[in-house]
Amino acid sequence: MTDDIRELAPTGRLRGGTVIAPVASASFAVQDSSGAARGVTVDLLHYVAERVKLPLDLQLFPNSGQATNAVAGGACDIAFMPMDAERMKRVAFGPAYYLIESAYLVPAGSTLTHADEVNRPGTRIVAIANTTTMRSARRTAPLASVREVPTVDEMVALARAGEGDAFALSRDSFLGLMAQLPGARVLAGNIQETGLGVAVPPGRPAALRLVSALIEEAKRNGVVRRALDAAGFAGAPVAP
Repeated sequence: MTDDIRELAPTGRLRGGTVIAPVASASFAVQDSSGAARGVTVDLLHYVAERVKLPLDLQLFPNSGQATNAVAGGACDIAFMPMDAERMKRVAFGPAYYLIESAYLVPAGSTLTHADEVNRPGTRIVAIANTTTMRSARRTAPLASVREVPTVDEMVALARAGEGDAFALSRDSFLGLMAQLPGARVLAGNIQETGLGVAVPPGRPAALRLVSALIEEAKRNGVVRRALDAAGFAGAPVAP
């Protein structure tokens, strides 16, 4: 085992993290009837494991905040997550494979039409705890209240119950949720644009160089394109 691979996977197995949600997105994986995870990030983790010739130990997280904690603490060797200034203080980021917009979904009957209108007293925002999107919602809508929930499933349950006025997620995540929320709409405008990037624990420069090179390779050779297509995002561009 080379020194850079040893730094990436000190246990001799690649501990790769992915976030599980009820519907797929460019960052969320889903579980099939057997409990196996599938999605863009799972495909990319398998690619990295194959290239470094190590077995993959897939770790599943309910949100990107918990995935960040695991990578920052060294319990997870590699994961993919939205890049923001707070996370950059805790994990080391390589290149992005996809660019996301965070936006708001509103329930049937809402009079809101644009993301800018959410910043009003009395507006109830629901967001996933400790995520880039949650932090953006707090920053861009200081007059509204923000309720943090741990999972997308809980967010959907609150939307069905009418316990929220605007629900914050990445725009691509809403594609699979609309069927579960009849009459819901995604507002025009966004609250942030950022990259979905590869992350490793801090203090592992050789590991970061290795995974950065592999993700750039996956962007060039069509692996990222095929992963997006297989997850239902054929029209979604790969990050430059």
